[in-house]
Amino acid sequence: MKTNRLFALITICLFFQPIFPQDSTSTAVKRVYTTKAFGEAEAPTIDGVLDDAAWNSVEWTSDYIEFEPDVGTPPTEQTKMKITYDAKNLYVAFKCYQADPSTIEKRMGRRDDFPGDWVEINLDSYNDDRTAFSFTISVSGVKGDEFVSDNGNFDSSWNPIWYVGTQIDEEGWTAEMRIPLSQLRFGNEEEQVWGLQSTRRYFNNEERSVWQPVPANPPGWVSEFGELRGLIDLKPQKQLEIQPYTVAQLDTFEAEDGNPFRDGSNSKITGGLDAKVGITNDLTLDLTINPDFGQVDADPGAIALDGFEIFFQERRPFFVENKNVYDFRVGGGADNVFFSRRIGRSPQGFTSANSSLGEYEDIPINTTILGAAKFSGKTKNGWAIGILESITAKEFGEVKLDERQEVLDALPEIGEEREELVEPFTNYFVARAQKDFNNRNSYIGGIFTSTNRKIEDNVSFLRKSAYTGGIDFRHNWKERKYYILGNITLSNVNGSPEAIEATQSSLTHLFQRVDATHVEVDPDRTSLTGSGGRLEFGKRGGDNWRYTIGGNWKSPELELNDIGFLRQADVISQYVNVRRLFPKPTSWYRQANIWFEQFTQYDFEGNYNRIQYEINGFVNYKNNWWTEIGAAHKPRILSNTVLRGGPRWRWNEENFFFLFSGTDQRKKLSMVLGYVNSRAKQRNFSVDRYEIRFRYQPLNSLNMSANFSYNQNPNRTQYVTETDFAGTPRYITGEIDNESLSLTLRVNYNINPNLTIQYYGQPFIFKAKYSNFNYVNNSTAENINERVTWYEDDQIDFADGLYSVDENRDGTTDYAFGNPDFAFVQFRSNLVVRWEYIPGSEIFLVWSQGITGLGDVNNSFGTIIDNQLFKQQPENTFLIKATYRFVL
Repeated sequence: MKTNRLFALITICLFFQPIFPQDSTSTAVKRVYTTKAFGEAEAPTIDGVLDDAAWNSVEWTSDYIEFEPDVGTPPTEQTKMKITYDAKNLYVAFKCYQADPSTIEKRMGRRDDFPGDWVEINLDSYNDDRTAFSFTISVSGVKGDEFVSDNGNFDSSWNPIWYVGTQIDEEGWTAEMRIPLSQLRFGNEEEQVWGLQSTRRYFNNEERSVWQPVPANPPGWVSEFGELRGLIDLKPQKQLEIQPYTVAQLDTFEAEDGNPFRDGSNSKITGGLDAKVGITNDLTLDLTINPDFGQVDADPGAIALDGFEIFFQERRPFFVENKNVYDFRVGGGADNVFFSRRIGRSPQGFTSANSSLGEYEDIPINTTILGAAKFSGKTKNGWAIGILESITAKEFGEVKLDERQEVLDALPEIGEEREELVEPFTNYFVARAQKDFNNRNSYIGGIFTSTNRKIEDNVSFLRKSAYTGGIDFRHNWKERKYYILGNITLSNVNGSPEAIEATQSSLTHLFQRVDATHVEVDPDRTSLTGSGGRLEFGKRGGDNWRYTIGGNWKSPELELNDIGFLRQADVISQYVNVRRLFPKPTSWYRQANIWFEQFTQYDFEGNYNRIQYEINGFVNYKNNWWTEIGAAHKPRILSNTVLRGGPRWRWNEENFFFLFSGTDQRKKLSMVLGYVNSRAKQRNFSVDRYEIRFRYQPLNSLNMSANFSYNQNPNRTQYVTETDFAGTPRYITGEIDNESLSLTLRVNYNINPNLTIQYYGQPFIFKAKYSNFNYVNNSTAENINERVTWYEDDQIDFADGLYSVDENRDGTTDYAFGNPDFAFVQFRSNLVVRWEYIPGSEIFLVWSQGITGLGDVNNSFGTIIDNQLFKQQPENTFLIKATYRFVL
């Protein structure tokens, strides 16, 4: 009780100043006027030399102001900008002064790497204060392009076709851009007014200066832009781009005697088509037929002992581009109504192959995407629209017999060759819309998704259909300093009684929980309907205080995992976040901040499951080194999922802290050191994680990085299994000695901005060794010795990989369970040569390598690496992919 009162007092004191801020004076809006002063024949040559006569028709605009680190002060070096246009292109020129040109940093990188010195222009061509197109050019000629949404969310997946040139002279460096109007979206008014901002990075001082002055800690980015005027009779350009591709692929692997699917190699040649069609100047249709994702990075290694699905980011280009359009979060974390990795997922079915009948199986790694289309854009009257449709093929697992006749002759019964359905024909659909109003300070939106499967006998455990609908809103006021937002989501899934019973019993729902009175498994149900939502109020601009107050819920029957992502239903959460910013540089730091967080969690039965208090701080020192530190106290931790359908489980009270610190990331050699420490009372569990990250850039064209992580996570009550003792459920847990080791290596060599070589490699090892087994007595007891009962030596015996338990000591085995020890070993690597031989057209040469297996948990990491990595034959994929983009 005293803790709650103290927290309430602290919260009131912290909120007093932010809720009643002092009035601040708005920054005056700058305007620049451009002129259409030439025909296409007189357009400037894009070479970085500003000697074309076309540039004489417009005046320079300048007076850039420092934004970081010392906002509102004159920058160390000044910048000038010119903008002009013709019927099909927008042209931009920059003059970046630098007193000593030898100090200009000419680092190379891939597209969107933003290396060294650079300059950028942002165009809010809708003039909606929420969205913009961003174009960045480094002095070395590396392009960066991003679509800006939600008043400051930069998405680098957008890759338009545009042209750049740079030069270094005695006064500094210059840059030219040619941006085809077909790559932009704007209205059809006779005279256009666009939002405009320009940013320059002065590498030597790690300094950002901007054309339109921006206050410290602005409430957004696009809403703070200046204006570009003088765009007269600008005609929208419809876009039509067609990009066919072809891929030749060779897979090699270790041959397996008798296995007809593992003869040592496979090869194939495929092709497909991507297209982008401008339906109107506002709306674009993206199409893909038989898309290929062979050059995409592999997912990092990970193991989840809690049984939940691990969330991995989308990496496939077609789905990454403009993914923010379809974003619809449900509560905190990764939960989302739309998770594009469901499209083309690994088949969920299985075959009936029986090795005792001489049968082998081959199941595709991913489901074939027959085609997909996206229709998206934003209209001049404030409607943002996104529609996605995709169809995936039936997938079959193939069963064949052992190729060795002598093996088949020795079997009493022989199987048969066949194909069995492992994933049905499926249609995925997503529609998203938002409408701005109230002078673009507010919006209301909605989303609808559907998944429809053609269910057949072998996949009747899958849901036949799933539908989700949602409404969201946001309102800003007081120059966007304050906001309130919210959403509500409804879901409905349908299927056979088998499919819906499996849904009710899944880890996401666990309706079979023995102590739950508000849910129960109904084996006759053929549908589930649930809801989720969020409401949040906060302050994001103005003075140096920020705060957020909110809550969210996910009802027991909410189900999103057909086309979305949902970790756990049956949750009600509340959260508070207060942050104090220190943006003004002092004698020892450039900027700093400190923040406090608190959250609680309940379920729909009213059980009070969790509360946590956390404080964090960050400081960026004067020399550009930095430190981040934090600590948390978790006095109450209960979970409905630990015992996988058993009663609620209590973990002991936990405290943790972390400390990370890094050197100046601009230097040729930089590093980060980090440590995370967690301890629960009565040694219930603990965490020690050590991280070391190095980045080395010996040449402007070459950089390397290595990220090392070692984790120890012992736990005295790790769930093992559920069994039965005299009609009473027995939930078995054990003491786990859990270690993991990973190393992520990256090497990037940039021959020029359009020709790059990249290497990615990651070995990952996870060991889990169990001992001191016990069974659950009183799952919510605060004392661990009352919560579980440890087996005595005369109650448990291990032989032939099986633990046998004589709980009542009558000389007869009461129950048994398998040895849960395991060691998982994985290595993934990609070597990619990428050549953009003309803008938008590329050739990829790819070599991917992988090893996955199990090691001996009793061996050291060194022995496991030697036996399971160095001495194993890896699987290799060699791939050549060529694309050509036709712009019509």
